[in-house]
Amino acid sequence: MSKVNAVAKKIIGNVEQVIIGKRQEVLLCLVAAFSEGHILLEDVPGVAKTMLARALAVSFGCDFKRIQCTPDLLPNDITGASIFNPKTTEFEFRSGPLFTHVLLADEINRTTPRTQAALLEAMAEQRVTVDGETYQLDRPFLVIATQNPVDQEGTFPLPEAQLDRFLIRLSLGYPGREQEATMLDRLQKQHPIDTLEAVVSAEDIVACQKACREITVDPKVRDYMLDLVTASRQHNDILLGGSPRASIALFRASQALAGIRGNAFVLPDDVKRVAPAILGHRIIIKPESRLRKVNSAKVVEDILNQISVPTIKGGTDLL
Repeated sequence: MSKVNAVAKKIIGNVEQVIIGKRQEVLLCLVAAFSEGHILLEDVPGVAKTMLARALAVSFGCDFKRIQCTPDLLPNDITGASIFNPKTTEFEFRSGPLFTHVLLADEINRTTPRTQAALLEAMAEQRVTVDGETYQLDRPFLVIATQNPVDQEGTFPLPEAQLDRFLIRLSLGYPGREQEATMLDRLQKQHPIDTLEAVVSAEDIVACQKACREITVDPKVRDYMLDLVTASRQHNDILLGGSPRASIALFRASQALAGIRGNAFVLPDDVKRVAPAILGHRIIIKPESRLRKVNSAKVVEDILNQISVPTIKGGTDLL
């Protein structure tokens, strides 16, 4: 796991040249990438959601494409389409921006449900079907979507089925005063993203994904994950709890975090650290509970406090 830890340190150090004071969020983004999952960045405008996605893509050294989601964006605009070639008198497939390693879907809630749904197959199965033909996407394949939760007029909120496709959901929040002062100093002459360079390659990311799959999960830790997801289905404030996909996501993300930290096995602390980002967007709060100002973050915190943590000996923390 030392190689996974070394790759993670390179990426984090590189991204933090652009994104200041958000180590936990950058770490969770790497968890998603190493788990073969996808990321939903949800926050108010101006807190560097798009910049974080760009910095990650550049650091990965992978092909990167961006979609600016608008109401008139069509599914074929992102998947590609078959175009008639008059020279050969045949239809030829012209691939869309989905055919890349890292895809940034900016303001995903501003495009129509039909176009949002075009991402489902690609996100879940890493392939695209156009005109009856199926095309496999290259690995790694990572979708980073952003959305603004405040200005909802004229938007199309993501349905639960598509929210479930995102491994994690993050909110960056405002920086501290000192962090913002550092940001202004760095931006004085030019934006750091303009000079950012790749520190790893696509092959390194794929190797880390394979290595994380081999990380040991003790039966006690596995049962702890299942207890958390089961509790989300039985909580008094929850209308709909985590699905089996939530259990799989928690399992994979915990393996990835253990690898990033340099451990060969998952610790309960790994599970607790990723659980809020994994479960928060997969549960639906009852209407009467929402009236009492209960939100998903508070419910997940209650569940983590209620479920007893197993004791696992050993392990080192390199990050």
